Amino acid sequence: MTSAEIEWADFEKVEMRVATVLSAELNPKARKPAYIFTLDFGESGIKTSSAQVTVLYNAGELIGRQVLCVCNFAPKRVAGVKSEVLITGAANADGDIVLAGFTLPVPNGHRLI
Repeated sequence: MTSAEIEWADFEKVEMRVATVLSAELNPKARKPAYIFTLDFGESGIKTSSAQVTVLYNAGELIGRQVLCVCNFAPKRVAGVKSEVLITGAANADGDIVLAGFTLPVPNGHRLI
């Protein structure tokens, strides 16, 4: 993998924060199956997002899970949902999204450093 180098200041521009999933519901308006998420960012408040992670996760098992989100993109309308943050993950060998997360609890709203 070859990537262009960035400066530390470039990394600092991306605001990635921890949130806990409060709810995950199937979005009936989505062309590709996706969940509508309600996320708790602690003092930063409650935010909404949409993510296509229905292949590997059922909605119930996502409740209480901590996820890592990019918080400083402009809100985007996705299949009728105002997506305020981008939930991060990576594709597995089959192309299905595996959510980024933590092995130990982290306070909601804390920034990735």
